[in-house]
Amino acid sequence: MDKYKFKELFKANFKEAVDTIVFVVIAVILIRFFVAELRWIPSGSMKPTLVEGDRIVVEKISKFPNILKEHNFENTPKRGDIMIFYPPFVKLKTTPWAIFSRLTGFFCKDVAYIKRVIGLPGEKFEIKQSDNGAYKVYINNKPLEEEYIMSEYDYHKCKENMFCGPFVIPDNSYFMMGDNRGSSLDSRFWGPLSKERFIGRAVFVFWPVNHIKILH
Repeated sequence: MDKYKFKELFKANFKEAVDTIVFVVIAVILIRFFVAELRWIPSGSMKPTLVEGDRIVVEKISKFPNILKEHNFENTPKRGDIMIFYPPFVKLKTTPWAIFSRLTGFFCKDVAYIKRVIGLPGEKFEIKQSDNGAYKVYINNKPLEEEYIMSEYDYHKCKENMFCGPFVIPDNSYFMMGDNRGSSLDSRFWGPLSKERFIGRAVFVFWPVNHIKILH
């Protein structure tokens, strides 16, 4: 093979490699932004539903209201949905690299939380402790049945600087709580979460094998 043909072959292979890389990057961005992404659970704040090390699928389709009519962010998140979001105290950078890293997940350092939707916009929210020491969430003055929580007794004790109510949740905001109420940094500490902070909804545990399940 002469030198000219070698150069032409090298250029063709290099262009094909670049085109492939660009295609993969664009595909990853589109899938992560519009369809789904994978996440892992770093803490025990959602026990017993999720434990440290669980790998989950986070769906994004319902962020776009014309795609799924029955489950979209126009009337959801619904109570009980397990959501991934950026907490209100995390300042999101708007530089091109920061936006790119959030879209692709590559080198993304933005802190994201996972909690359950407990209170909806416009609802009266309150946490009360009964005489036997158990804590209960009240929505519009009615106790909320929560079979998914770790314990009614293992709770952060409400203090003056915490959001334990009673108060009305603002429009377009949600009250988020972990299932492990005694070990969860959630809306009790930083207040209702704005709808714009949601990333997606956790729908499935795919790893480890013995934890595989659909999330409700």
